[in-house]
Amino acid sequence: MGDWRMMSAGDLGRAIGAGKIDPVELTASFLEAIRETDPDRRIYARTTETRALAEAKAAFARARSGNRLSPLDGVPVSWKDLFDTAGTATEAGSRLLQGRTPKADAEVLRRATLLGLVCLGKTHMTELAFSGLGVNPSTATPPNVNDPALAPGGSSSGAAVSVALGLAAAGIGSDTGGSVRLPAAWNNLVGLKTTHGRLPLTGVVPLCESFDTVGPLTRTVEDSALLLAAMEGSKPADLRGASLRATRLLVMETLALPDCREAPLAAFDNAVARLQAAGATVERGTSDELAEAHGLSGVLFTTEAYGTWADRIEARPELMFGPVRERFRLGGRFTGSDYVAAWRRLRDLRRHWHARTAGYDAVLTPTSPILPPDTERLLSDDAYFTTENLLALRNTRIANLMGLCALTLPTGVPASGITLLGAPLSEDRLLRLGAAAEAALA
Repeated sequence: MGDWRMMSAGDLGRAIGAGKIDPVELTASFLEAIRETDPDRRIYARTTETRALAEAKAAFARARSGNRLSPLDGVPVSWKDLFDTAGTATEAGSRLLQGRTPKADAEVLRRATLLGLVCLGKTHMTELAFSGLGVNPSTATPPNVNDPALAPGGSSSGAAVSVALGLAAAGIGSDTGGSVRLPAAWNNLVGLKTTHGRLPLTGVVPLCESFDTVGPLTRTVEDSALLLAAMEGSKPADLRGASLRATRLLVMETLALPDCREAPLAAFDNAVARLQAAGATVERGTSDELAEAHGLSGVLFTTEAYGTWADRIEARPELMFGPVRERFRLGGRFTGSDYVAAWRRLRDLRRHWHARTAGYDAVLTPTSPILPPDTERLLSDDAYFTTENLLALRNTRIANLMGLCALTLPTGVPASGITLLGAPLSEDRLLRLGAAAEAALA
């Protein structure tokens, strides 16, 4: 049974369909592993055991009768603790929301459940999703799979670690500035950031609703395609015959490469070389609009985040981890006219970016310019927390600012990912390209 927990979601689904795996036994094995591996609940904030076993029993009956609902019917997955779960506390990693218990599932969870996915429980996350490092002294900090002393990446920290340690077949997270891709990269996983608006945010605790997106953290690109389809209620992307031959890829040197530290940069360069060897044409370029857009990040993200949470934060500020609380408060420094002007300018910059990159199948960047920093130092040194957090999110934020979809893949070097940036709403095309890249990087 131990091998089951390290199989891809797609392989588990096929085995259930073939009668080789009982989804009840599978779910029970994950729940047992959670109890044994995570006794202090550093990864899962809470499990939904009764729900999971009931869903698994229903999946078993459908498998026996030949009426499976989807390729992932009976496959157990974890959900970040900002997706509403009926009757189960959803607290978004914050003591400000302690005891918050919704009456209905988030829409993406509802859709996934209707297609037979099994909900194992809710995973820990950065407080209100507003940091890319994944440390949270207010609730729990999951251990990085490569070294428990290092930050796991955030804000979907528990989602990533649950998959990397074999405590879920896949994890569902959210991504506002990199919160799916950073923890995926730092825990050697695949992470898909979907285009803003492609998946509904109904029942998702917000950070910045203008940028918030939902996305899976998985072992394989195929799993990302299957999870996207399950949450959308659509047909999965067809990945058969995916190839890098005749593809044009652009390495973006503006913003993404300067100050990139030695190990992740070397891993990125090696990965790019392997993509070229597999048939891709790789060019290098710059983007003036990208640097300008990055300069707008402060007003765009912090203003909306603070506008969303100011009342709750200022009513009980002592309940928050200081660096995260102060990051929210930065949004109070800007005026309404600052925010409107920044959005107007960003829309112009997006149009320039799309024109600049239209001839390429994807833009390539290192997922993170840094490796995971030391958790204890992040908790004791506020200045270090701030600088590492901003640098960690620098590259991932490109996709959010430009309104893109994005896919991070493991390079084979621990905690070092390569990201493929695709045009808005081009997830199916990006996943096909990602499947070909995955094979080249294997």
